[in-house]
Amino acid sequence: MKLEISTPFLGVHRPFVGRCCQICTPRSWESLFHKHLLSLGFHNAIRVTEEDTRYRGWLVRRLCHFLAISNWKIPSSSPGDFEKKICHSKRVQDVMLQRVPQARGDSPILSQSPSGWRSEVLQVLSQVQAPISLFLVRLCSWALLKVLTRLFHNVLLHKGQVEMVRKAAQVPDVPLVFLSTHKSCLDGLLLPFLLFSQGLGVPRVTWEYQAFTPPLRALLSQLGGIFLPLEAEHVADRNQGALSRAVLTSYAEELLKSRQHLLIFLEKPFSSAPHLSAPGWDWLALVLGAFQAGAVPDVLLVPVGISYDMAPDVCFGSQVSSARPLSFWSCLLPICRALGQGFGCVRVDFAQPFSLQEYVANNCFRQSCTRKSLEELLLPVVFGKRTSLMDCEKSEEGLLGLRAAVALKAEERILVGRLGLHSLTAGVSCSAVTAVGITSALLLHKHREGVFLSRLMSDFAWLTEEILLRQRDVAFSGQLWALVLHSLTLLRGCVSLHQLSLGDVLVAPQATEPVMRQLSLHGAALLPIFMAEAVGACAINALLVEMLPFLGPTALPADIILSQQELQEKTLVLVQLLPWDFLLLQPCQSAFCYCQDVLDKLIQCGLLVAEEASSERPACDTSRRRFSGELMWKETGEFSDSSDYDEDSGKRCFKISQLDNCFDFFLFLCSLLSPVLRTYERAAAFLAESCCPQPEPAYTEKLQEFLLRKAREDGSFECVNRSMAVSSVRTFKELGVLQELPTPAGPKLYLSESFSLRENQESLKKFIQQFICC
Repeated sequence: MKLEISTPFLGVHRPFVGRCCQICTPRSWESLFHKHLLSLGFHNAIRVTEEDTRYRGWLVRRLCHFLAISNWKIPSSSPGDFEKKICHSKRVQDVMLQRVPQARGDSPILSQSPSGWRSEVLQVLSQVQAPISLFLVRLCSWALLKVLTRLFHNVLLHKGQVEMVRKAAQVPDVPLVFLSTHKSCLDGLLLPFLLFSQGLGVPRVTWEYQAFTPPLRALLSQLGGIFLPLEAEHVADRNQGALSRAVLTSYAEELLKSRQHLLIFLEKPFSSAPHLSAPGWDWLALVLGAFQAGAVPDVLLVPVGISYDMAPDVCFGSQVSSARPLSFWSCLLPICRALGQGFGCVRVDFAQPFSLQEYVANNCFRQSCTRKSLEELLLPVVFGKRTSLMDCEKSEEGLLGLRAAVALKAEERILVGRLGLHSLTAGVSCSAVTAVGITSALLLHKHREGVFLSRLMSDFAWLTEEILLRQRDVAFSGQLWALVLHSLTLLRGCVSLHQLSLGDVLVAPQATEPVMRQLSLHGAALLPIFMAEAVGACAINALLVEMLPFLGPTALPADIILSQQELQEKTLVLVQLLPWDFLLLQPCQSAFCYCQDVLDKLIQCGLLVAEEASSERPACDTSRRRFSGELMWKETGEFSDSSDYDEDSGKRCFKISQLDNCFDFFLFLCSLLSPVLRTYERAAAFLAESCCPQPEPAYTEKLQEFLLRKAREDGSFECVNRSMAVSSVRTFKELGVLQELPTPAGPKLYLSESFSLRENQESLKKFIQQFICC
């Protein structure tokens, strides 16, 4: 067996992933980045030795963890008059004066108001935060370091990225806000520990209020945790909700004024697809509101990506899916059981910081094109009417947010959604791909029935090269066989190995519900990398399905000629159907440009080849052309006639490549996108069984039960995911399939008049089925 070495990059240096958007933040794109950062290596944050302390000796080597943490610097926390500033803020005083009408003629100074006002404000503030306990921070950091060394082989940080963040932290009067992806419940403890160990202080970390019991919530508050109070989600005409929002807004302003770093998680953990969460949207809106109110001149936003070989099974069981809050013991006992098991490696990446002030300024001057609702765009296509989608964009209703914790105008809410989508895209793009993720994707989407170990190693090397060719980073290096066996060891509960007499080993994934869900969760890291190619492959499949009735029995897919215009239309339909945060489609990029990018990538990866008529001159032949009559370049502008150009580009045709492994690659790409498309298809089939009207949470729960019942019939348990079920309900609401009916008990979902008919439900189901490769 060849002992091939798998290198984590192509060329001299590994790619620098996570560069900020050059369109929205061009000045930030040029700053805080230098080429020498690429040559810097990695640092294992949990490997603490006597060299990390000021002392040497035998006793120091035994106590190096304690001595190193005691030397870590903690910048000054919130100022002493922090609570007084919030109580004296104009927002809080205005709310209190409205609640006591007879006091409106009094002095607005809160010290002259009744003592009950101040206690009520401080009670709301205590739900949001508590003073950081330096003793608890150092004690828990020492305990966490001990736990991390028992759970993981290493926790890697790129030295160049850390140096870039340090330089950003030195900008005067500008706080840092870390916008992170969320892969495990451990992230809220791991990231503050890493920032603390690198001299960046202890950040304030956003947590879910209802997810924890009061004792655990009090402990997290003293470690830097902050929470959204429950009353802040109430409607604006409720007094308690208005006071909570005023306190929360004032707290965000004072927090950024004191230059305390803030850590916001943009998504919920254990999600199989990227999705901007409601709490992350609320905290991002608070940061934007504080900046627009003039609390700080600027804010530097730092997207963060986290990658686990295997996320610890802490709080991953029934308590995550249930509504019961987590207690201290329910978190501690799984950690104790997991000690010594080994969960591989962890990689944390910091993307390039970008300026919020620059982003807002460029976004305000951006011209918007014609936008239509998803119902106006796709409903005619669903019913079989041919319409052009080239000159229209989907409306930004999906970026408005889900909750009312922050009172913003519609334009500001859209700006928050755009900012969150940009940050989530940067965080996902800078996340390194692990060996377990590659192996899981191969077992789930390519070798579901089993594969020989030698073939698995070959496909592992092929897929690693494909990832590196797309300028994405991987979190491993070493001998190929060692990497594959390392991932199979971590997936030992998901696969079965059979020694064969031929000298090879048969690797077969177990076809059970927990195994399929776990493989889907690990393999989901590859979908953002191949998202454009997967969308294009599903669009090709839709064209093949349409042509199937007109083809002979001996026709092969490679013999079919695909028109560029038809391929772009199918791609655009699928792009409009899927949510923006799932596609990681940046708001500064139009859907048509994204479709052009999809086509370019399909050609670049060799899946499509250009088809030229034999009577025509080859496209690359420019000899003997008369420049006076036919220019090689044409002026394309507002006053130029581009009809000839559009006509020529629309006549371009392609064929599916006949090279080796192209058809396997095509099936692999379609399989990557099939879980979400199958979820949408089954959500369309569920319309016939839904008992509407009913509240959206109840509707989603019944849809989840329907998906589970369907998965047990064919074994497609990767489609049973709550985040994808919620995404399908949200898309059907935008499409006009489901509508909200206001009732005294709250809004309820009901079927629209068009989709109350069974034939229209079948049309929607067939519309989605065309993109699924069976």
